[in-house]
Amino acid sequence: MLATRSRNNPAEHQSRLPTSAPLPLIIGHRGASSVAPENTLAAFNRALEEGADGIELDVRLSRDGVPVVIHDATLRRTGDDTRAVAEMSSAELTRTKVGSWFNRAKPQLARLEYSKESVPKLERVFGILTTAKAKGPLGYVELKIDKGQEYRGLVESVTSLISNHKLQKQIIVISFNLKAVALTKELDSTIRTGALFEPRRNIHRVVRKHQMINAALDHGASELLLHRLIATRRMVDAALEANLAPVIWTVDDPKWIERAKTRGILALITNNPAKMGLDSTKLLLG
Repeated sequence: MLATRSRNNPAEHQSRLPTSAPLPLIIGHRGASSVAPENTLAAFNRALEEGADGIELDVRLSRDGVPVVIHDATLRRTGDDTRAVAEMSSAELTRTKVGSWFNRAKPQLARLEYSKESVPKLERVFGILTTAKAKGPLGYVELKIDKGQEYRGLVESVTSLISNHKLQKQIIVISFNLKAVALTKELDSTIRTGALFEPRRNIHRVVRKHQMINAALDHGASELLLHRLIATRRMVDAALEANLAPVIWTVDDPKWIERAKTRGILALITNNPAKMGLDSTKLLLG
């Protein structure tokens, strides 16, 4: 049986977070990835400078076991390199440029400094959050684990870094791999965790039977991260009833702001935090 709580009352969840920002929280997806190269220090800094309540990022392990921030398993798309991240050392990755592709793809937004951006170590990103600790920006750290891939090393490395930087109150560890979510909680019960879900062909059956809710609870998650296409009112209500804070990704339509306020959604993960903030203000003011 699902745990129950009052609906549409995100204040209970906000009281556990290191921020007093109004809900929903606005989280930069891979940083401000609409206007800067994704998963780079430039994108993370820009998101926070433009008012985001936090950032979302992807983490993999380098060949030498160092957590690095990159979405894809290879550098083919963002780094003009065919090698796999797992085959490269952290030193090689931090020398690999991952911003030039953005300048080519979006010349109207290109900046010379973007071409100098390289794959950052997770520790560098944690440095940004530590520096801005007074403002309490959140960091949603997605553990990228490919099918059949061993994940303990990644989980141990990430939880160790969180502890070393004393960021347990600012980091939420998330993953589609719920066993990795459970292991994170097992290693450090003070770290908030979230279960990620995306649309599937049988989504209506899944929603009806609350399989996502039960899976998240069974693996110790405190937040339920839903793709916007499956974030129905029924699904959000079910999450709240189960004491899971609903977070929606990836949202670039400011109409979601008012929807989130009325439905009790904790956070919206967006590619363009500044645009969401400005447009939502116009929307709410009429």
